[in-house]
Amino acid sequence: MPRNRSSPSQRGHRLGCLPSAPAGRVWGARSHAAQERPGPRPLLCPDMALQNALYTGDLARLQELFPPHSTADLLLESRAAEPRWSSHQRGLWSLTYEEELTTPLHVAASRGHVEVLRLLLRRRARPDGAPGGRTALHEACAAGHAACVHVLLVAGADPNIPDQDGRRPLHLCGGAGSLECAELLLRFGAKVDGRSEEEEETPLHVAARLGHVELADLLLRRGACPDARDAEGWTPLLAACDARCTSPADAEATTARCLQLCSLLLSAGADADAADQDRQRPLHLACRRGHADVVELLLSHGVGANAMDYGGHTALHCALQGPAAALAQSPERTVRALLNHGAVRVWPGALPKVLERWCTSPRTIEVLMNTYSVVKLPEDAMGLVPPEILQKHRRFYSSLFALVRQPRSLQHLSRCALRAHLAACLPHALPRLPLPPRLLRYLQLDFEDVLY
Repeated sequence: MPRNRSSPSQRGHRLGCLPSAPAGRVWGARSHAAQERPGPRPLLCPDMALQNALYTGDLARLQELFPPHSTADLLLESRAAEPRWSSHQRGLWSLTYEEELTTPLHVAASRGHVEVLRLLLRRRARPDGAPGGRTALHEACAAGHAACVHVLLVAGADPNIPDQDGRRPLHLCGGAGSLECAELLLRFGAKVDGRSEEEEETPLHVAARLGHVELADLLLRRGACPDARDAEGWTPLLAACDARCTSPADAEATTARCLQLCSLLLSAGADADAADQDRQRPLHLACRRGHADVVELLLSHGVGANAMDYGGHTALHCALQGPAAALAQSPERTVRALLNHGAVRVWPGALPKVLERWCTSPRTIEVLMNTYSVVKLPEDAMGLVPPEILQKHRRFYSSLFALVRQPRSLQHLSRCALRAHLAACLPHALPRLPLPPRLLRYLQLDFEDVLY
């Protein structure tokens, strides 16, 4: 059927605001082409007055712009937050801001303008529209605006629609205000174990990765699977143990959140020894990130200290290859806990390299050396420690290098013999020995800050 040609004024009316039209009377009409299609087609509106009112939450102005019989089912153009490289003809590349489509509803939801949101919904804005790949519900959840989330859900927004990256609204609950958003989503039918499309993560994976203890607790109470695996075989416990410290000042808080999450997941029945596709276990990751408290927790749940990943690394290898930030988190406690749970000692030929890397943590060196009956270092090992470190920890390093290739004390030799005898059941047998507490601590490699 031939289409009717429209006048210039009608074509201008289709795009939004006519130059001569009075403000507030221009977004109500739909195009002729849209009327021929099965579903309504949103109008593209370039009017800056409308956009300014939306971004500032000017409700009074928007009530003028959207009178009772108008529609808010519009499209707006917005720029991406960061410039992106784009190619042009003849192979030229340039940094440009990519134009993206959004809607008035998205703008209001992302900025927390609740009354504006209600107005737009009354003016026929579609709660599940996603011109840029996300719905308004995604935007509200990502920004932590619980009141907007509630308004959208009451208006019929689907809590299980994936965005352009395959994530559902519940996956985006991670920042401030997200706990209340998650509670609302679950109340309105969000799937507690709904997976993202590419990574196959559940919301519990996301909460564990972000260190969000309260959200993880909520999800577990609502029936989330503590052992769900993503596309790489990671469980939420693995994600929690991989928490990284951004700075030494942040180390204590990060480890505390990691410990809370791991305790929560283990209490809910998570497998403490579940391995991913690379056979990495929670203990490997906790050691690599320097979370000593988490290492002790996992060992208390009976995980093996000598399991290897596909690279042949044990938990002790991971602890000794950890980042420099681990120094702020007592690496000596991690090493001692592993050795007291039967970890295989470091190959003597690797001790010089360990000394060079960890010389700023003399207690780490001490606990390693105390698992040998003889200090197995080359005679020129002193050159591996910078002079300022030798001076700072003079008492310890003087005792260490004085014992190179020399016999240790009889007390220490007795400790080595007893530990070797109990090797197969070391963590269980040592605490049961009828010994004075001080002697028991000595057998468990307590720190003395000097070698005898």
